[in-house]
Amino acid sequence: MPDPRRIAYQGEPGANSHIVCQEHYPDLEALPCASFEDVFAAVAGGEAELAMIPIDNSIAGRVADIHHFLPGSGLHIVAEHFLRIRFHLMAVPGASLDTIRTVHSHVHALGQCRRIIREHGLTPLISGDTAGAAREVAEAKDPTQASISPPLAAEIYGLEVLAADVEDEDHNTTRFVVLSRDFVQAPPGNGPVVTSFVFNVRNLPAALYKALGGFATNGVNMTKLESYMVDGQFTATQFLAEVDGHPEETPLRNALEELAFFTTDITILGVYPADPFRAQA
Repeated sequence: MPDPRRIAYQGEPGANSHIVCQEHYPDLEALPCASFEDVFAAVAGGEAELAMIPIDNSIAGRVADIHHFLPGSGLHIVAEHFLRIRFHLMAVPGASLDTIRTVHSHVHALGQCRRIIREHGLTPLISGDTAGAAREVAEAKDPTQASISPPLAAEIYGLEVLAADVEDEDHNTTRFVVLSRDFVQAPPGNGPVVTSFVFNVRNLPAALYKALGGFATNGVNMTKLESYMVDGQFTATQFLAEVDGHPEETPLRNALEELAFFTTDITILGVYPADPFRAQA
């Protein structure tokens, strides 16, 4: 049986998700997966102990599909981590800013690094993954090709950095959540805690307004509320919410009790320590 002391992530070695795994879980083997479905399956099937999943980006917004996978995955959020996204322009040894003509990367990375692409008159070419773009450039051995990739990718694939930190915005940050098969709650009274949950409102006038009223009256700060359809039903809307606080503490406990009156179900996805980045931001 495979060693479960692994943390799975989506992407190729050198991806931003890989960087977060190395920073926060250096004792676990990072397991690259081709898709988010494969990441969830690796943890659910015991191939990996944890999963590192991007959920929000300060520029691009929420990461598509993750909100649909989470409720039915059977996995639980046990931690969160924020990563300042950095992109380098890199190419094979011997290449320079004068030799490169094309730049490869994920469509979002190309869109976040328009300035350097424009300044050097490069032709952007879309790759499926930022780290995969670095691998493709390394394999091509062509000094006219470059990639926009995370710093770790240059080290892994033997590329030279032609320009560092080429992203247009210096606030580009991605929030990652760590998933586990085990439901491990952060203890109450031991620092700031985030509680994530999903709920379905009843299909009644003002149901959402009434459902959320309990958080206001109990002084609970809601930091996220996002809606999406379930099974293609236009009348059945599911909400993903995140709040400050622990469900064993009186304010949140009372708010969740009030929420239950106006919803068809509530599923707690995780109760986990707030990353210190929240306080800094």
